[in-house]
Amino acid sequence: MMKKKLIMITTILIVVLSVISCNKVDDEPKDESVLNLPETPFDYKSLNLPGHFTTNSGGPLPTSVNGTDNTPATNPITNDGATLGRVLFYDKKLSANGTIACASCHKQDKGFSDDAVLSAGFNGGKTGRHSMTLINARFYQRGRFFWDERAATLEEQVLMPFQDPVEMGMTLEQVVSKVKEQPYYPALFEKAFGSTEITSDKISKALAQFVRSIVSFSSKYDQGRAMVASPGANFPNFTTEENTGKNIFFQTIPNGGGACFGCHTTEAFISANPGPQNNGLDATSTTDLGAGGVFNNPIFIGRYKTTSLRNIELTAPYMHDGRFATLEEVVEHYNSGIKAHPTLSPALKDASGNPVQLNLTSSEKAALVAFLKTLTDNTVSTEMKWSNPFKS
Repeated sequence: MMKKKLIMITTILIVVLSVISCNKVDDEPKDESVLNLPETPFDYKSLNLPGHFTTNSGGPLPTSVNGTDNTPATNPITNDGATLGRVLFYDKKLSANGTIACASCHKQDKGFSDDAVLSAGFNGGKTGRHSMTLINARFYQRGRFFWDERAATLEEQVLMPFQDPVEMGMTLEQVVSKVKEQPYYPALFEKAFGSTEITSDKISKALAQFVRSIVSFSSKYDQGRAMVASPGANFPNFTTEENTGKNIFFQTIPNGGGACFGCHTTEAFISANPGPQNNGLDATSTTDLGAGGVFNNPIFIGRYKTTSLRNIELTAPYMHDGRFATLEEVVEHYNSGIKAHPTLSPALKDASGNPVQLNLTSSEKAALVAFLKTLTDNTVSTEMKWSNPFKS
């Protein structure tokens, strides 16, 4: 009798321990993502820009991107290098708790920006500024990055989020170590750099190659531009409203326009200015000094980098602090809301040195928004070569 009871108790214990063990396994987080790369790498190297990107149409401001490419001779884009960069860009294992990747704050379907005002870091903390779009990052002659331009190069910039205590919470040594732990990286490094050796310098170069490959030139604007001789002509594929908005964008203020092209120059709609600008968001700078906090010079206080307007329809909210939720709010700011900051960009001052007042009508403001939406390039949002290579 006693023997039977012992057998029953032992059996029950085995069953209970088995259930506990199974539940424990089920409760543990699983990494079910699988790296899915094509046998032949995508083409990142070829950049078949349309003619209007490389030929000036005449006028006082440049319309081509010639001379603005910040790709260094020491880090040209290669298909294998950008492929490695793509994997690094989407790999969440490279954050302190395996929850955040570069792509967490730079989402492909959001114009490689973030729909949150401030992005969430690995431990739930918030970034200090809104996530900047990465589209056309290679076309910025000055070559500096972040809103305050604290990174001298893209190669320097791509390593900084890893080391940010809010964003990804790692050290460079930890990043290199974590990359070495993943079985898929040695072969990728060998293809990209001819050696399985993994270093922070190679990580930097690969990520920079991937980011520089993200170029937009296939929007409705580009389709229309190919039909005419200059950006000032009416585009046959545009509505009347879109052409009106385009005219306002390109025309000077005395001629009834908004002079928007003065800061978002070239047909990549980037900045050809020699540095960060103050667009009159505030009358004074208090907690955020912008580039003034980096360069320790009063003339840079309240100044920020000017980003490309490509895919701006997808990158809401807007400005360095994400204060504007819609393009309509952005247009109204330039129409009537510019503040007289001491470092306000000269382009936004009238003849008396006061902030400009565009005095656009409701229909003109709507037309300008309609034009900005013609810069949406859905190929950037959907192109497989820029998408997440990890598939669950």
